[in-house]
Amino acid sequence: MTDVSPTPLEDTIWEEKPALIDSIPRPVQIAFVAVVFLAVWQAITMSALVPPIILPTPLETWNDMMLVGANVLSGGYMLESLWTTVKTVMYGYVLAITIGLTLGIVVGETKFGERAIMPYLVAIDTMPKVAFAPLFVAWLGFDIDSKVALAAFIATFPIVVGTAAGLHAPDANARMLFKTMGASRWQTLYKMKLPTGLPQIFTGLKIGSVGVMAGAITGEFLGGGNGFGELIRVAASQLNTPRVFSLILYLSLVGLALFAATAYAQRVLVFWHKDRVHGSDE
Repeated sequence: MTDVSPTPLEDTIWEEKPALIDSIPRPVQIAFVAVVFLAVWQAITMSALVPPIILPTPLETWNDMMLVGANVLSGGYMLESLWTTVKTVMYGYVLAITIGLTLGIVVGETKFGERAIMPYLVAIDTMPKVAFAPLFVAWLGFDIDSKVALAAFIATFPIVVGTAAGLHAPDANARMLFKTMGASRWQTLYKMKLPTGLPQIFTGLKIGSVGVMAGAITGEFLGGGNGFGELIRVAASQLNTPRVFSLILYLSLVGLALFAATAYAQRVLVFWHKDRVHGSDE
């Protein structure tokens, strides 16, 4: 009698073969993209397609980044400007989270919120956000308050949508189980809907973390103050494009740090959910 061994389970499961480029380590991929980007940037500046006063070379931008970094590390005026912008971003993000989660729960939990409040939120979100900057300055003045308000204004809507979508994530069986167990609406919300909807909520938070930076800089750019947005405006008026580029790059590092902190919080709190692009590293 022929002994036929059972086929291993993993041999019967079809998996898509990853692309060759996906087998390259992530740091190498990031470095390769950076090298290509810098090479294209240098080629454009050398070809004289764009005047140097409009587009500085990568080396000029790097040298100016070193000057800005030295000023920040030495406790110069740029450190105070950077701290002002960081405070604006953080205050705006906290305010956006507070308002966004509250409105998201109202929209996701009540028919009134979904039918009566959500259309107004969508209508407001379709309006050009930059046009509200002079209004916030007129209402709240040229201090940090107007910048925080604009930053929160831009970042709130994605958080509302993510929260509302997260509250609808649990399936009908989970809802029925809680109902048969006699759970109240509040218990169902914070014991089942909110934990289950955390992946969608954090998606809104990550989008909001990007929008809050844009709102803060727009507010500083149009409403004055002493943040990095004001320094960018002054450098642009003086046609100091290397300084504009270097300040923008430093601001991108602040935005990346905020996004990374939000993503880290998601990995800690939502460890049971995989939220990644196919083929990327864990």
